[in-house]
Amino acid sequence: MEKRLFLAIALSLLILFSWSAFVSKTQLVDNKAVTDKNLSAQSVASSPVAPVSSATIAEVKPLPPTEVLKFSSGSMDLSFDEQRAAIIDVLFKDNRHYTFPLRSGFLTDDGSLRFKKISSTDNSISFAYQDQNKRITKSFTFTKPSYTIELQVNVKNLSPAPINVPNSLLLGIANQASQNQQARYQDVFLVNKDKSVHISPGKNYGLDSVKTLGYRDQYFCAIVSPVEGAFSGYIKKNNNTSEIGLNSSDVSLNAGTQIGHSYRIYLGPQELASINKANPNWSGIIYFGTFDFIAQLILQLLGFFYGIVHNWGWAIVILSLAVYALLFPLSLKQMRSMKEMQVLQPKIEALRIEYKDNPQKLNKEIMELYKEHKVNPLGGCLPLLLQMPIFFALYQALMRSVALRGAKFLWIKDLSEPDKLFSFSRSIPFLGSDINILPILMAIGMFVQQKISMSKSAGAAAEQQKMMLVIMPVIFGVIFYNMPSGLVLYWFVNSALMLFYQFKIYKNA
Repeated sequence: MEKRLFLAIALSLLILFSWSAFVSKTQLVDNKAVTDKNLSAQSVASSPVAPVSSATIAEVKPLPPTEVLKFSSGSMDLSFDEQRAAIIDVLFKDNRHYTFPLRSGFLTDDGSLRFKKISSTDNSISFAYQDQNKRITKSFTFTKPSYTIELQVNVKNLSPAPINVPNSLLLGIANQASQNQQARYQDVFLVNKDKSVHISPGKNYGLDSVKTLGYRDQYFCAIVSPVEGAFSGYIKKNNNTSEIGLNSSDVSLNAGTQIGHSYRIYLGPQELASINKANPNWSGIIYFGTFDFIAQLILQLLGFFYGIVHNWGWAIVILSLAVYALLFPLSLKQMRSMKEMQVLQPKIEALRIEYKDNPQKLNKEIMELYKEHKVNPLGGCLPLLLQMPIFFALYQALMRSVALRGAKFLWIKDLSEPDKLFSFSRSIPFLGSDINILPILMAIGMFVQQKISMSKSAGAAAEQQKMMLVIMPVIFGVIFYNMPSGLVLYWFVNSALMLFYQFKIYKNA
């Protein structure tokens, strides 16, 4: 029973992680490119997942390459497309020089207008466009040392007649190409008064009355909230890219008058403390899927333990100890159940020989044997099953945790990546160019754990045990081999504790 459970969990893990990697690729195949050059939100709404929106989505027009304008604010280096008055990407110097691409971030027209920089200070930069009918100014004001930005867009009618002024903002363009390693982590966050949703940018989508729109990759995010006005949020897919933005109805502007639109922006790491400092209502962008509550709790606990030991590796070790202590009564019951099952195995083998031609009688006799010796064959499964939600939640949390990116522990240089004890210039079959020792140690520990808990069997059952003794450690070793070392460290510590106590139980038996 125990072996079958391990095998089922191993296969579940393999399917889960394979699926998460496969989803981003299938989105590129299953979602056909939008061909309508004047796509409206109504056509976006025709998608099965998209509600109706009333605003027109203007397609961003390509411009010839322009000289990139650099601007620094605290720990951020921003690259601006001067002609569009839009942010190309942001380099976060305090986070191992991570680059967060937006391509045309905070574009407020269809991209055909030619802006010029008119001023800049230590904490602001402004752009302007003017023709015979209107003058548009865009000012970005940065708040140091936080990651918040105020965007002010002003439009003045210079003509003698009323003009219509588009009211839209492109948050950014997501690169959904299969070659982009960040594509699987990209996510769009939309909030209105009724709900908040997380949508893959690989889908056309629209939502009315949006108060907050966010876009994130693995570690960083961009969030925008209009100060006033009614906006719809949208995702518009074009081949291997997706536009993410806000739309509202055009504004009629009388001769000689002007209008202003203000936006509050967060451009920084997916870090709860930083986002809450900017606006607690934006914290919903940090989301870990099905086990979100557990993942959020784990991150809080990790942060608490880190505050004590000031090392993320030791914080993970303490977390593993805490979880083990919490589940210890059940784990103890599991190990004792395994020991009792081992003792009963010869009697079960004898029953299988005696009733080999009568399966119903065999099952009845085995259950009577369990009842007589007060053994629950499923008793050893519960602790392992309870570990799985914690494991999946920890996987999601560590995969997106900015704090663990670059965090060191012992020989591990980055807890968000495999531990890479040794690296070679040439690739080794099945292992690649790196030797990750933690998954190997974990597989060895699993082999020893199964070896000491093997029951005395004969015939086909003995052969099956010998086969599982090798197969299970190999399967788990392969699954864990390229996982974040922080996750493997958690599982390794937990397994080592179980192995230690199992030795103690079998020694005293």
